[in-house]
Amino acid sequence: MSQIYDRVALIGLGLIASSMFWAIKRAGLAGEVTGYARSEATRETARQIGLCDRVCETAQEAVEGADLVVLCVPVGAMGPVAQQIAPVLKSGATVSDVGSVKRHVIDAVSPHIPDSVHFIPAHPLAGTEHSGPESGFAELFDNRWCLLVPVEDSDPDAIARLRALWEGLGSNVDEMDAAHHDLVLAVTSHAPHLIAYTMVGVADDLRRVTDTEVIKYSAAGFRDFTRIAASDPTMWRDVFLTNKDATLEILGRFTEELFALQRAIRTGDGEQLFDYFTRTRAIRRGIIDAGQDTDAPDFGRGKTST
Repeated sequence: MSQIYDRVALIGLGLIASSMFWAIKRAGLAGEVTGYARSEATRETARQIGLCDRVCETAQEAVEGADLVVLCVPVGAMGPVAQQIAPVLKSGATVSDVGSVKRHVIDAVSPHIPDSVHFIPAHPLAGTEHSGPESGFAELFDNRWCLLVPVEDSDPDAIARLRALWEGLGSNVDEMDAAHHDLVLAVTSHAPHLIAYTMVGVADDLRRVTDTEVIKYSAAGFRDFTRIAASDPTMWRDVFLTNKDATLEILGRFTEELFALQRAIRTGDGEQLFDYFTRTRAIRRGIIDAGQDTDAPDFGRGKTST
């Protein structure tokens, strides 16, 4: 694929940024990729594994002259980072992000973006339970969705260019407004993660079951919970604090469904349980048929070569 940007700057060098770099290089989408991470240890690791063409000591140095700047930091840090880099952003450049929450990111970042710079929020719906620069791999975005969330008066050419980058990274791309994005993600990601954290916490609190037994006898359901609950705690703390309204709405609906199932179990209503499980099983099959998961034991999330 042809080059889309001369220089791309990745701010934050975890799983998503690392995977973006390897995928950019795989497809030749940028002439140079610079990177920055707040932690000196992370920057050194990135240099050791060849992550980014140039790892910089400051965020300002990384974004200077960049045609595309991607904020790959926790959503709670995006506002301060945007304020920090704003004075050195190149005129005509695009600033984007990969955050799981969009309304908060837009509110936090937009005030700092110069009029001469395009701001186009984005969210790749891809990830694993691993974090850090060594966790990235070029195939992470293949056949996964990336949602673009343009702000008011976003430049169509800048949107098309960013869309082309994500398509070059392997993603299917769609556009969505911020409020709808945050509600959809509360259903598909945020509430499930909170439930997973809670279930693992419940198991930990049940002192009748030792840690050894929990690990040794983990069935598929609990293994899936523990995989999700192994996700980066800083990122998920910020997600729940910045998308609280949508998450609480979905958790309220979940609680109502849970109470209905409790009642069916208590009253021995096998027909209701069977009908409910049949309907939800069909949803799982739909996800597989849509190519967003597999029947493999690791659900297709095993790390592939870079």
